[in-house]
Amino acid sequence: MTQQFTTSGRLRFFLTAGSPCPYLPGHEERKVFTHLPQGEGSIINDSLTQSGFRRSQNIAYRPACEACSACTSARIPIEDYVFSRSERRVLARNADLQRHIVEAEATIEQFDLLRRYLMARHADGGMAEMAWPDFVAMVEDTTVRTHIVEYRTRSEDQGPGDLVACILVDLMQDGLSLVYSFFDPDLARRSLGVFIVLDHVVQATLNALPRVYLGYWVSGSEKMAYKARFQPLEILRPSGWGLISAREIAKAEQALSETRALKGADSLPLGRK
Repeated sequence: MTQQFTTSGRLRFFLTAGSPCPYLPGHEERKVFTHLPQGEGSIINDSLTQSGFRRSQNIAYRPACEACSACTSARIPIEDYVFSRSERRVLARNADLQRHIVEAEATIEQFDLLRRYLMARHADGGMAEMAWPDFVAMVEDTTVRTHIVEYRTRSEDQGPGDLVACILVDLMQDGLSLVYSFFDPDLARRSLGVFIVLDHVVQATLNALPRVYLGYWVSGSEKMAYKARFQPLEILRPSGWGLISAREIAKAEQALSETRALKGADSLPLGRK
């Protein structure tokens, strides 16, 4: 059930009912959302993304939880970004992959890779039951400037190589917004999730785009911890965008360490590249 709570110009905003949080056990999430209109979808999506919203198909949303503010919009400022030694190794390890920008049109090959990824990495998540029509809608139901980047191995017979990773990307006036990525779960050594982000830092640099939007960094969430390892990183506070501080990283690291201790896992410092 949703609740309409305000109107802004031609946009109508709605508030969802509470539901279990997918990132922090024991928490409840609510979202405020609006429908992106035809014709002006890209312009409005740009403005909303800069204000902390995320896009899913033709809907822009952001958390509106009553008792929690852990979800924080995060983006990489490109001008000051310097690749660490470990990041350069990830880029070198994947230098053999071919990068292809394709239209936002779903394919069975992409869907098969997504299913393998979800079953290996997020079998208990909300997307685990995604069917082919859901995937088609996720990719194709949009009015914004968007595309898919496919990463493939090099072929020896001039045909397309094996598809190992994909990402849906929105092109914004001030950067690239990484909507959703998935990759071959059997190629752990390649660190494909990290590589996809680093590759878009490279692409933003080449295209003179100042930012790469990563979506939400969730303090204390194991699923989202990796985002704080990209430094420098800006997060959106009530006062506006600003660099994440060492204190904020330390606080999140402590919360994550406590969560992992309950699971018997070691903690990797969030600020380490």
